[in-house]
Amino acid sequence: MRLGGKRKMHKMMWAYFIQLGENMWGDEGGTRRWAPWFPKLNTDETVWREVIDFLPSQGFNTVLIDIGDGLQYETHPEISIPGAWSKDKLKKELDHMRSLGLTPLPKLNFSAGHDAWLKEYSRMLSTSIYYQVCEDLIKEVAELFDYPEYFHLGMDEENYGNQAYMTYCCIRQKDLWWHDAYFLFDICERLGMRPWVWADFCWHEPEAYFAKMPKSVLQSNWYYGPIKKNPDGTYAEKYYNAYLKLEEHGFDQVPTSSTWEVQFNTHETMELGKEHIAPERLIGYMTAAWDFTVPQAKYTLLNDALRFGYAKKAVYPEMD
Repeated sequence: MRLGGKRKMHKMMWAYFIQLGENMWGDEGGTRRWAPWFPKLNTDETVWREVIDFLPSQGFNTVLIDIGDGLQYETHPEISIPGAWSKDKLKKELDHMRSLGLTPLPKLNFSAGHDAWLKEYSRMLSTSIYYQVCEDLIKEVAELFDYPEYFHLGMDEENYGNQAYMTYCCIRQKDLWWHDAYFLFDICERLGMRPWVWADFCWHEPEAYFAKMPKSVLQSNWYYGPIKKNPDGTYAEKYYNAYLKLEEHGFDQVPTSSTWEVQFNTHETMELGKEHIAPERLIGYMTAAWDFTVPQAKYTLLNDALRFGYAKKAVYPEMD
């Protein structure tokens, strides 16, 4: 579907994804080389500040923070990794972001494929203890962020392929996945926040996803490679064709790009979004460098932000 006519203009989210916690992709004893288990927090404060301070110059107005075990939780201190930031420290960083015109938003990933940060509770999935811990953490983080408009819950890549290198694998399927997702959605909504998830579940079970996913949940489909069209103008891959499917079913979206695979992905993602997603459902865009906030990754992080800025100017000059 090609959208024609004059587009409704509104304030959009231009979001940068940054990692505080690191233990999302590998558990202790796992074998994934690029994402091992980290026994202590490695996030570098100087790199963090340098990246954050660069964002306004590239047109960003939002920062999504992947927290994981990088915060000293009061409700469950047993989760926090050595070196985790205190709540006071993170609060100062949130205030600094706001002083730059950036809105900080929280993310806690509750996917069974990315929840090693939950420590022992990641092995208590779908139990009464697990549900209480999830609720405690969401409430604590929501309060720290002053009950933000959106709360990202992750929920991506819950399959064997993304856990094959781990020492412990667990996958929720069918109604159990939905039960737990609804539980998390309800916590956010009761606190006045809109739940936000990665949308890759719809690649594999589109009928169930579009039938059961509430329209109240903000969707972030993601794809980081070249976006190609077939000779007839349709899109070649289900991974980015999902942007059109989400639009067809009336979901609000924040398409997510990255320089992780190719440098021009953000530009192509914005072109697709502008052409095919109705402006009232296009909440904004986000980029994720998918590298840790450490000195050796500083220029990777800055490059991801710079590419986003160039893409925004090229595709949305009217919003610059």
